Amino acid sequence: MKLLPEVKREWPLAANLVTTGLFLAFGTGWLADLSGAAWFAFISSWLLAAMFLSAFAVVRHAEALAVKLGEPYGTLILTLAVTGIEVMMIAAIMYAGKGNSTLARDAMMAVVMIVLNGMLGLSLILGGLRYREQAYNLQGANSFLAVILPLAVLGLIQPNFTVTTPGPVYSPVQAAFLSVMSVVLYGVFLGIQTSRHRDYFVAPKGRDGGKKPAAVHGVRSIPYHAALLVVYVLPMVLLSKQIAVPINHAIQVLRAPPELAGFLVSVLILSPESLGATRAALANELQRSVNILLGSVLASIGLTIPAVLAIGFVTGHEIVLGLGATDMTLLLLTLALSTLTFAAPRTNVLFGAVHLVVFFAYLLFIFER
Repeated sequence: MKLLPEVKREWPLAANLVTTGLFLAFGTGWLADLSGAAWFAFISSWLLAAMFLSAFAVVRHAEALAVKLGEPYGTLILTLAVTGIEVMMIAAIMYAGKGNSTLARDAMMAVVMIVLNGMLGLSLILGGLRYREQAYNLQGANSFLAVILPLAVLGLIQPNFTVTTPGPVYSPVQAAFLSVMSVVLYGVFLGIQTSRHRDYFVAPKGRDGGKKPAAVHGVRSIPYHAALLVVYVLPMVLLSKQIAVPINHAIQVLRAPPELAGFLVSVLILSPESLGATRAALANELQRSVNILLGSVLASIGLTIPAVLAIGFVTGHEIVLGLGATDMTLLLLTLALSTLTFAAPRTNVLFGAVHLVVFFAYLLFIFER
């Protein structure tokens, strides 16, 4: 009888497993013709509902792991799980879209804009409205940014200015260097975050932002939550290839800009972290919110770039990384604004409002170049 509440709480798992099984068995036929508006809406809504149910469950179990393991391990597990989903979805949509060479670039740009402007702006505004000011560990935020800046510039801007190969792409040697450098830098960062300087990523003591994480109902053992987190992630990975079909279909029918595909992929994969960061800010746990947000951007750039370059090399697909002029301007503005936001040990609503304005500008320029 004691396990009954836990069983009831995991009802989304049954729904997701049934959905995954049905689409693996019949998805090819169901997705073959999406020309009917009603059928397209039904299939898309079904897939989206299943993926969002998984996303919310992933957040719940990641929060429970954060309580059991402490920071920064809880947010690190969530970040790595979501980044794995991102790579899988990008690969699936690249194949479904017959080798979309710019998808990875657009997805990484969308992650940076959504996280560093949309999610960060919303978190700072909600936290600022409730608590006026919130504290976080300045050394941790600067450590994140110190790795994000060179990876973002070398990965998304520098390809536009190389002359070894035509177009905004890297030569094989340049791509190999960027991949190795990204993995090495991320590995060094993980060593700093989890071992040598773990205290950089823990809320400062003696301030209102340094309290312990809020209690999470139904916290059980570490193996229990780790196993269920993986089990909930699996349907998202398996359904990523299925949802790629309606995404590509909608973009073709609506004649939408290709950047929209990367934005939609990012919205789907960032839903767990968006929820986690917002809830943390509202609970006056800004440090956890910062770990989630900046960790998401770092993992997305540091791990997605080498993964998609490897996929491109194996499949023979060209991978375009260099951004256009408009997106380069927005990226540089976002990076500069982020360094200003995290230059002081406390935040307020002003920083959040500025970040949200840049995010809305990004949305505008997707459709109005």
